[in-house]
Amino acid sequence: MSNINKLVSATVGLGTGYFIWAAGKHEKIDFNGRSVVITGGSRGLGLVLARQLAREGAHLSLIAQDEAELERAGANLSNLGAQVLLIACDLREREQAENAIRQVLSHYGKIDVLINNAGTIQVGPLEHIELEDFEDAMATHFWAALYTMQTAVPAMRRRGGGRIVNISSIGGRIAVPHMLPYSASKHALIGLSDGMRNELAKDKIYVTTVSPGLLRTGSPPNAFFKGRQREEYSWFAISDSSPLLAIDAGRAAHQIIEACRVGKPELTITWQARAAIIANVLFPDLTATVLSLANQFLPKPTKDEQGDRLQTGWESQSNLAPSALTSLSDKATIDNNGLKDNPASALKND
Repeated sequence: MSNINKLVSATVGLGTGYFIWAAGKHEKIDFNGRSVVITGGSRGLGLVLARQLAREGAHLSLIAQDEAELERAGANLSNLGAQVLLIACDLREREQAENAIRQVLSHYGKIDVLINNAGTIQVGPLEHIELEDFEDAMATHFWAALYTMQTAVPAMRRRGGGRIVNISSIGGRIAVPHMLPYSASKHALIGLSDGMRNELAKDKIYVTTVSPGLLRTGSPPNAFFKGRQREEYSWFAISDSSPLLAIDAGRAAHQIIEACRVGKPELTITWQARAAIIANVLFPDLTATVLSLANQFLPKPTKDEQGDRLQTGWESQSNLAPSALTSLSDKATIDNNGLKDNPASALKND
């Protein structure tokens, strides 16, 4: 009798597991002819995603703040034969974000895929971080994503489904020292994204929460720095360029697109990020100790009022960054439209 009970329990367990697995599987989609919106699509990871989707025949809409940057991205994608709608706006403003989504709907008549990728990075010790830094990070990562989703979801429901991808970060799983506004707002985005996924699945709108580790997108020159800005920029840019810590943006974009294609609920990019998340769950005390120690090696606060100034990476260059130590990241900046109005020669090691 005992063996029969065990067999029944095992059968029920396997059946339940299969049901859960099958319920989580969704139809693969083809991006050819799909209307795909990418926020923050004018450079970096957003542009890399747009290029790969353009090669699959997607009808693209790029939303970003910098109009000149958008025009350069649009020209690049047009050379690939892509259909591209360019919308310059500030997604942190609710009315502008909602109008941008309505403009896409007016132009293409639908939104099949929404990729919330727009982001900002502030780096520096807590002593120099102000309330405004938190507000800006939350507006960019949390509120902008909420505005676009709330406006796009009704249109997706009317068409019987859709895909949403929210690009968070390893910083949204583990609080990284000297990046507190970024980490806090990315934590908020993960909560929003996971909650949306659970609520929208009934409408066949499948939400993917992406938590990348370090990616070589070319972002450091356009990030913002406080405290000892040159030192902060140096450690950030060198880490971003390290082949041991960061992966190429193209590889990350491919993983994100494939996760979106099948409606995967969650994606963590890089084995280092996955290991860090597991360690934080299993050994929180150890992780806290390691991060506290790491903080001791980062640049100290300065008593100089200059440290309270938010300064771009372009303004924070030193002998270490750019240099041979940041060459991979600097190349990504050039390749992925991150130069803004700075000529390529602004990267000293180029």
